[in-house]
Amino acid sequence: MSDTDCIQDVQKPKGVFSTLLADGDWLYIKGEYKKAIASYTTALILKPDDKTCFVGRAKCYLKMGQSDNALKAAEASLKQDKSFFEGLYQKAEALYYMGEFEFALVFYRKGQKLRPQIQEFRLGIQKAQEAIENSVGNPSFVKLEIKGDLSFLQKDEERAQPVAAIPNLTTKKKQPTQKTPKSAKTTKQLLGEFYSDKKYLENLLKDEDLVKGKTKSGEQLQDVIQGCLTYLDTCTEFWNQEKPISAQEKEHKLEQQKPLPSAPSDPVQFLLKCLDDIDADLMSGNAEGSLNKAEEVMTIVQGWSEKEVPNKKELLGNLHSCIGNAFIDLGDLGKALDHHHKDLEFAKLCKIPDAMFRALDNIGRIYAQIGQFSQAIEFWEKTIPLVRGGLVKTWLFHEIGWCYLELNCHKEARDCGIRSVAAADEIADEKWQINANVLVAQSELKLGDFESSVSHFERALTLAQLQEDHSAMNVIQKALDEAKQHLPQ
Repeated sequence: MSDTDCIQDVQKPKGVFSTLLADGDWLYIKGEYKKAIASYTTALILKPDDKTCFVGRAKCYLKMGQSDNALKAAEASLKQDKSFFEGLYQKAEALYYMGEFEFALVFYRKGQKLRPQIQEFRLGIQKAQEAIENSVGNPSFVKLEIKGDLSFLQKDEERAQPVAAIPNLTTKKKQPTQKTPKSAKTTKQLLGEFYSDKKYLENLLKDEDLVKGKTKSGEQLQDVIQGCLTYLDTCTEFWNQEKPISAQEKEHKLEQQKPLPSAPSDPVQFLLKCLDDIDADLMSGNAEGSLNKAEEVMTIVQGWSEKEVPNKKELLGNLHSCIGNAFIDLGDLGKALDHHHKDLEFAKLCKIPDAMFRALDNIGRIYAQIGQFSQAIEFWEKTIPLVRGGLVKTWLFHEIGWCYLELNCHKEARDCGIRSVAAADEIADEKWQINANVLVAQSELKLGDFESSVSHFERALTLAQLQEDHSAMNVIQKALDEAKQHLPQ
């Protein structure tokens, strides 16, 4: 066998795989979901661990109403990389359509913290919260029930933290249940409706037969319940620290004023609770409340020593990011920019790629928002080597291309649009396929390549029709008609 034959034999499987994957993506767009699944399944024979194929199958199963199969496919895509956000999104979607709204919310939030620029995670959080509210009447209060696989709640809430925050601390084993305040009345007042959940979980621990059981993932129920109790006790400690001074003086009138608290024995749970509250306030529209909490937590963390919390610099960077996001919502973009630059300084100091991406992305967003497109491009282009995953590539190249278009740099805008189209096609994301093709079409129109412009407008229109997005269809049709006027008669 010649060397050329050997090379062809090596390259052939790769070409076959790419063809099968592309066929699956196209069949999905056409709505032929069974055939698409068959293509993805065949492709997985060549590459058994390919994440994109599993995500493709999950999307197809969801369209077919097979949520259980969609969940299995999504979990398979996360087997090698737990932070693979396309997989996280599909897992959240599957759980949502299975009616597991609380668990879906966990994964929507985890994905949103990993990739805050992706609108789908924010929308997912909103619809999950609405579903919970419709189910129990209060989105902030969800009864803890021993139902199904509780590892969804305990394990992923523990890990669902903002990008690169306290990664070393998350490996720490759970500590025994923290001591709650001495007064049961105080505990009840602090926990409010959650107090009944605490008593319920404590009673469950007394059931020796129950606690010997295991969840679907193999965890001991005793460990899961104990973890929930630890979380509630940490919340109690934190809320106790936040009580008005007058209330503390009344309850502890014999005690002297104490300095800032040292790091709690389980700082992971303490900080996760704080960060979750900060995010929840911001997403609910309470930017001022989010800002105040972030600044309070920063004061607490600054009072800790590096010995108590080795990841102190990472935490400070994360909090600067939270404060910056709050200032964005409050309309103070100058202060927002200052805090995101501080986040970038900590990220570089700690050499954390995900945190660097987060800071650079936020800085780019602010510059784009205030119309300083050259600066936005400068910072966004620095994120390109840090990008992982087709969805972020699609969004990033589209936004950079849009900035170039605003600067009348039409060739650069077209080139970015083409890269965005390629990334969108790779993950078969219909929304971004439409956006990217429109960007290329607009750029080609400005460059005078009318045939290419019409071609990309037509592809975007077809995709919008498949999605039955009538608003997009109307806008694209008008642009297409304008482009066609330039074609030779």
